[in-house]
Amino acid sequence: MSSTATVSGQATTGPPHRRRPAAAVRRVPRIVWLFLLIPLAVELAWVFWPAINSFSLSFTRWSGVGAAENVGLDNYRNLLDDPIFRTAAKNTVIWTIGFGGLSVLIGLALAVALNRPRRGVGIYRSAIYLPMVFSLVVTGLFWRVLYQPDGAVNSTLEAIGLDGVSRQWLADPDTALYAVLVAAVWRQVGYIMVLYLAGLKGVDPSLEEAAAVDGATAWQRFRHVVFPQLRGVNTVVFAVTVIDSLRTFDIVWAMTRGGPYDSSQLLSTYMFQQGFTLVNLGYGSAIAVVIFLLAIGFIITYLVRATRED
Repeated sequence: MSSTATVSGQATTGPPHRRRPAAAVRRVPRIVWLFLLIPLAVELAWVFWPAINSFSLSFTRWSGVGAAENVGLDNYRNLLDDPIFRTAAKNTVIWTIGFGGLSVLIGLALAVALNRPRRGVGIYRSAIYLPMVFSLVVTGLFWRVLYQPDGAVNSTLEAIGLDGVSRQWLADPDTALYAVLVAAVWRQVGYIMVLYLAGLKGVDPSLEEAAAVDGATAWQRFRHVVFPQLRGVNTVVFAVTVIDSLRTFDIVWAMTRGGPYDSSQLLSTYMFQQGFTLVNLGYGSAIAVVIFLLAIGFIITYLVRATRED
């Protein structure tokens, strides 16, 4: 009897029977699946299918009317011999480094400076983030007015005695790209600042205080204590910055349209010009594929390096 009671007691007190995942899935209400499937269908129809279709179009010659002509790798071979494409590729690298580097450095510096609560800090944060409220086209038109020969930029340079530096910034092939870059960075730093402010809220203050007690300077505390704790935010900032820099179109098109003489042409603007202005959709799709591969290459390389460091 005792052995029977023991066995029955063990059976009673044993681990509960695990429910099968399939049964749990079947318990999900159908309305939930409906709400999930509708946005998935929209995403597949409006994002993934056009992206896949761009790959197939890149191997064709098509003007949007009639049947597409299969040309194999001719579009990609023509890219290598296209001087405007080479200029756009070089400008895209400059833009990615300049836009990403300046936005991250200035945004991080502003986040560190405005992280601690003090009087009026909310006003400064709002003022710095305010340009992000405006669209890139509005930002481009605003800076286009500033860069006019009699605009605020040249007037300020003349007021401080730098008359020789003033010029027609957007009409000069040597300065057009960098003038647009300044406008884009001016808008982006507020967004990067907000991302880093969110990351700094998760930093353990006790570690920084301990480092200060040990005699570490402000720079040493930031470099060895604060910055390593921002690794997750750095990954997000890097991915967002690379994607934003490679898909930059609005502000360049609003300010220079890739000119003068294609000196400020980026891969994105050249893709638009080929695909929608010249209606060379196969060639434009090949440029779009190159942009996609560049973005994936940048992000995967960074993630691999970050994973190895971890």
